[in-house]
Amino acid sequence: MDIPILLCKEEEKKQKPADSELTFGKLFTDHMFFMYYRDEKWQDPRIIPYQSFEMDPACSVLHYSQEIFEGMKAFLHPDDSIHMFRPYENAERMNLSAERMCMPKINKDLFVNAITQLIRVDKEWVPSLPGTSLYIRPTMIASETFIGLRPSNEFYFFVILAPVGPFFKDGFNPTKAYVAAESVRAAPGGTGEAKTGGNYAATLCETNKARSLGYPMVIWLDSIERRYVEEGSGMNIMFVIDGQLYTPPLGGTILHGITRKSVIELAQKMGIIVKEERLDINTLIEKISNSSCSEAFFVGTAASITPIGKIYFKGTEYEINNNDVGEIAQKLYDELVGIQTGKIQDTFNWTYKVV
Repeated sequence: MDIPILLCKEEEKKQKPADSELTFGKLFTDHMFFMYYRDEKWQDPRIIPYQSFEMDPACSVLHYSQEIFEGMKAFLHPDDSIHMFRPYENAERMNLSAERMCMPKINKDLFVNAITQLIRVDKEWVPSLPGTSLYIRPTMIASETFIGLRPSNEFYFFVILAPVGPFFKDGFNPTKAYVAAESVRAAPGGTGEAKTGGNYAATLCETNKARSLGYPMVIWLDSIERRYVEEGSGMNIMFVIDGQLYTPPLGGTILHGITRKSVIELAQKMGIIVKEERLDINTLIEKISNSSCSEAFFVGTAASITPIGKIYFKGTEYEINNNDVGEIAQKLYDELVGIQTGKIQDTFNWTYKVV
């Protein structure tokens, strides 16, 4: 499908910082993709200069939070080609979110083609320094003007791009996590597995509390018994216990992480036993204390794999692996990032060439 492209005027283009100066999610490229849904069909797909758009004060998304998004990345390879990582998985997950939030699905080929063409237009924005990438944010919002509790009949879909540095300023080094023993992120039957903004808004209060105590990340427990580990702040979570890799099972409250899925497949290829099982926080703390839990790490698109060096739970801090990066986390990180950046052969066919 050919997508019309309206390019920025040369004088309107933004100044690009050096790769070493990139932070995360603060700077966006010169162009964006946009289309709208009306009369039961997607219409007028196009690439346009990055710009604001107007919304009526009664726009549905502002009142009923009917909104979904995705997080993806593209990487520059040693031969100067650019590759996305598993984009059809993101297309599939976006449609899963759309179904849960009563929003229209998007043809997966259109989804991937639109992002591909957008990156081609802004290819000079893809950074090359190790630890950097092009972050991709597809978003759908309800755009119909009305007040009333029903799904919108009109939607905007847009994609913006951001050249980014490491999600954590310290890069691939252990972080600290705070266990939310009282507040909850998602409940069975709710929207936990949809990538919708409300799920993230629900984490902000507890995240601020954790950060005020010196813990950048939060570990969330189940909403019924408040004892089973579910996921981290915007990321899935994994533990190495007695040499085996454990991660909470998907069950409607946990996001279907694409990095999670990739790490599981990588671990299995390495001969590591992977178990998707419920993990009682009290049992986990015991295993950390007696060192049978030797590693813990978050996995997600933004930060890839992030080791956890210390966990705070009910007034006590517990250290994991002497606050060092574990052997399994290191191996998985090296393999995953190596595939993403083209430094290791992609035998899984995960990378998708853009240009």
